[in-house]
Amino acid sequence: MIRLKNERQIEGIRKSCKMLSAMFRELVPLVKPGVVTIDLDMWAQRWIKQNGGKPAFLGYGDKKNPFPGALCISLNNVVIHGIPSKRKIAIGDLVSIDCGIDLDGFISDQALTIEAGQVSDTAHRLNITTKECLKRGIAAAKAGERLLVISRAVETHAKSAGYGIVTRYCGHGVGFALHEAPHVPNIAKGSNPRLSKGLVFALEPMINTGTGDVDILDDEWTVVTSDGGLSAHWEHTLAVTGDTVEVLTEDVL
Repeated sequence: MIRLKNERQIEGIRKSCKMLSAMFRELVPLVKPGVVTIDLDMWAQRWIKQNGGKPAFLGYGDKKNPFPGALCISLNNVVIHGIPSKRKIAIGDLVSIDCGIDLDGFISDQALTIEAGQVSDTAHRLNITTKECLKRGIAAAKAGERLLVISRAVETHAKSAGYGIVTRYCGHGVGFALHEAPHVPNIAKGSNPRLSKGLVFALEPMINTGTGDVDILDDEWTVVTSDGGLSAHWEHTLAVTGDTVEVLTEDVL
């Protein structure tokens, strides 16, 4: 069931989103070759707590195997849910970072892909196109329209560039919980609710250089491309407020 938010609740989510984007602004300069990914995660955990929030990802999921970090840090062929570790970022890595903040019970969600030093032309083109997919989806989001109009905009742009689109995972409602209805797919297939006032959702294209097929590693979290190709991931949280669709998180790259 889709849980529409009132103006007070959207304001709470908006504050959470602004905090999250502020965190990313300080985090992005730290993401560079030689940095250990778990150090980035510990920095984010401290920042969020010092600013009055809670890491929404930390401990998320099954109690037997909760996610162990505040950040999902996914490198190169890792699509999403990469676990922070002792791995060092290398020159040329694509570093996708996804994070959410719980601020007084209101949840935000945002992701971006950072190029560590000089990356290959292949990696750069993929990253730019994935970010463009997000922008095309946002531009298509109109109050009163149907959800799959957004999905079609993402799908059309990714396919025109010859890329694979991850369909096993997609965007989602957000705000009271990290994952809510509706699903927000990156292809124009599935349920097609209207973008009604009070709907808050995360739009997050996950685009691969090869196919859109993915596998899950034995840790039951890390999602990788099946063919070993590169992947990029960009995400914003949006809200339908009256006659407009507002992007609640902010561009930081």
